[in-house]
Amino acid sequence: MAVALPEKRGTLAGGARAGHWRELLARWGTFACAAFSVLVTLGIVAVLLVESGKFFQAVSPLTFFSGTEWAPLFNPPRYGVLPLICGTLLITIGAALFALPLGLLAAIYLSEYAKPRVRRVLKPALELLAGVPTVVYGYFGLTFVTPVLRSIFPKIEIFNAASGAIVVGIMILPLVTSLCEDALRAVPKALREGGYGLGATRLEVVSKIVVPAALSGIVAAFLLALSRAIGETMAVALAAGSTPKLTLNPAESVQTMTAYIVQVSAGDTPAGSVGYQTIFAVGLTLFLITLGMNILARMLVTRYRLVYS
Repeated sequence: MAVALPEKRGTLAGGARAGHWRELLARWGTFACAAFSVLVTLGIVAVLLVESGKFFQAVSPLTFFSGTEWAPLFNPPRYGVLPLICGTLLITIGAALFALPLGLLAAIYLSEYAKPRVRRVLKPALELLAGVPTVVYGYFGLTFVTPVLRSIFPKIEIFNAASGAIVVGIMILPLVTSLCEDALRAVPKALREGGYGLGATRLEVVSKIVVPAALSGIVAAFLLALSRAIGETMAVALAAGSTPKLTLNPAESVQTMTAYIVQVSAGDTPAGSVGYQTIFAVGLTLFLITLGMNILARMLVTRYRLVYS
């Protein structure tokens, strides 16, 4: 026994040292991954700021943000970004009107009304939409959605904002449904049982207890889906066209900021020219819009979490 004790203590000490090094490796490894994500974000912001700074040396920011005509590759060029912002917001708002209420109602059904067997079939089937390539959605909008709209509204253009909005709405529908359904299912079962114990119907429990309790998650899901809609490119370019136009008419062709970036990047615009640098100025504008939406999302989530906690 006296001989075995030192060996046992040595084994324990060696195991403790090995565990200590594993903990250090895990700690610094995870820190490196987090730092890499931050550095990538800072690198993107730095590139946008540097290249946009070169653009704004040649073009006044006042002209860029207040101009109503966008034709940077024409002669004479016009650098008003408002038509691109208007087209982006028109597509995003239209997609939100289509997808947000439909996605929330689908999530309520899956969470509160659907039987387990039905839910196991419907939710994976709905999430399959998220795996469809965006270019397929674009051709779907061009070859199916647009002809249907033109059969109802004959004066609508072949490339139109309404078709792009519907296609983007279909794209973000699985995201809205999945996130909202997760938020609803995270509501404690005791809250539902308390409502039923007071004599409330299922509709009253859902509308007055479950949805308010999950409101922070629902708001976060909505804003995340809108951020996805703002950043969509190929589906919008194929369905909505590439005509930068300051209009609120969904029957007309528009161009979004992302579609313009793709158009110039894939074209023959010389690198380093003012026309080429417009993609960085537009990208910076898009980044600021999405950053503002993320800040708003955090504020709303915090507010509703405090109210209903």
